[in-house]
Amino acid sequence: MDRFALCRALEAARVPATSYEIADCPGRHLAADRYFLDGHEGDWAVGVHERGTRQVFERFTDEDAACRWIHDRLLGGEPPAAAPAPGEPAAPPPDPEALQRQADDDLEAALAELLRKATGKPGEKPPEDDGPP
Repeated sequence: MDRFALCRALEAARVPATSYEIADCPGRHLAADRYFLDGHEGDWAVGVHERGTRQVFERFTDEDAACRWIHDRLLGGEPPAAAPAPGEPAAPPPDPEALQRQADDDLEAALAELLRKATGKPGEKPPEDDGPP
């Protein structure tokens, strides 16, 4: 899957366009908080843009893997959605509040992991830097 196929799949599944930002997908109205996929060949970053700050959760060398990461977050790991056949009802759109809760949970988990890596202990804050000894 490339970013263009991902855009089409998200549109077909009626995911609110404000829930994501994907490089080179035109016509998006961005919300303050959203998932993002950004990059170019060989370097793809995915994460959450929240309160004006981007938190990169993962980096990929493969566009397909980065697209599937976003797809899994926004559609719960289902296979890419195809447009409904004529006469078939469209799938109901994902719940925006559930998407926001998932983004908040992902951000909290990423921040906890960064804190754990910085201190070596879960839940502990990094030591304060009081300047030179």
